[in-house]
Amino acid sequence: MSDKVISLKSIIGKGYKEFWRFKGRYRVVKGGRGSKKSTTAALWIIHNMMKYPLANTLVIRRTFNTHKDSTYSQLKWAAYRLEVSHLWDFKKSPLEITYKPTGQKILFRGLDDPMSITSITVDRGFLCWAWMEEAYQIQKEDDFDKIDMSIRGELPEGYFKQITLTFNPWSDKHWLKKRFFDTEDDRTLALTTTYRCNEFLGEDDRRQFELMSPRRKRIEGDGEWGIAEGLIYENWRVEDFDISKIRKAKGSESCFGLDFGYTNDPSAFIASLAIPIEGSKNRWKIYIFDEFYKPSLSNREIAENIKYKGYAKEKIIADSAEPKSIDEIKGVHGIRRLEAAEKGKDSVMAGIQFLQDCEIIVHPNCVNAEVELSNYTFKQDKEGNWLNEPIDEYNHLLDALRYSTEKLKKRRFNISALSN
Repeated sequence: MSDKVISLKSIIGKGYKEFWRFKGRYRVVKGGRGSKKSTTAALWIIHNMMKYPLANTLVIRRTFNTHKDSTYSQLKWAAYRLEVSHLWDFKKSPLEITYKPTGQKILFRGLDDPMSITSITVDRGFLCWAWMEEAYQIQKEDDFDKIDMSIRGELPEGYFKQITLTFNPWSDKHWLKKRFFDTEDDRTLALTTTYRCNEFLGEDDRRQFELMSPRRKRIEGDGEWGIAEGLIYENWRVEDFDISKIRKAKGSESCFGLDFGYTNDPSAFIASLAIPIEGSKNRWKIYIFDEFYKPSLSNREIAENIKYKGYAKEKIIADSAEPKSIDEIKGVHGIRRLEAAEKGKDSVMAGIQFLQDCEIIVHPNCVNAEVELSNYTFKQDKEGNWLNEPIDEYNHLLDALRYSTEKLKKRRFNISALSN
């Protein structure tokens, strides 16, 4: 095998020197979009596993099925980027990556199967490192502690144990802030990175950040914590559930909504199931179980996404401000039951107030719904007083949810009759 010399600096770029060299227990990187945090973590893992022939790596996400299109693909890209992909074996069943010369492995797990994490063993060498991508999605600090405890045991001289966490900082109330950013610990490297350190972005990419509103740019561009004050919805939680079981509840209602996007704003589709809350006349538990959230979609592409997800025959309520789009998606692209929302005076606040009185449960797979619920806030006046008017940001899926639940506002039910 002939040696080939490549320049790590030219491949990785600037802004991550400290990250690359740190060998403490916790390496935590919050950053805005386009800040290279995930791609740099992937490059580090491929490079260092080849450097340390006894090291194995565990890669964690909240749900296992999100690895294939994220961490697995990023690590595969990293191997190609480092021009060493011929030395690695990429398997999808089971999902794992193996370094051929030594048998070292990169293993993938999800918090939705906790037993798969606590019982990890490796055939060769030692489990030295873990990478937790989108760590913000890990709601419970206890879940992190379980992973932390899985990286244990004595290592050979020169080796070290390390957990890397990468995430977008959507809310300052998250346990990650208090644990890693509000305290000093010589075992921890806590960094904030931005798109400015990513020299591989084009000028058009940078321009997108400059066009963001100040609040959105602070979070998504500058990697600063989202401020969880003035939240419109605080009546929600993330919880795993089996939607097939929820469908069997008496009085259940399927709700599908669509908000049209533009060049920069995403088109947002949301699917939920609502069941009446016992002891009330018109309060519902709303289970959000599916979504798509994509910018720059044509009407044809919106229809294709709906069909791909299997909802082409469902009644879908869409933004009434786009009648031509509704007509095209219905008449040309075959989504026949697409209807316009009933907008009117104060309809936004009326819809918000209705949803505020419900219980909203978000499936772990619906990441974009979680992000919007964490960031959709009311406006403030110059004196800092909260106004009864929402900021028009982080609301695409939540607008679609309002449209989809219009019919529920008109319902009245007798819970005792439903339970018979």
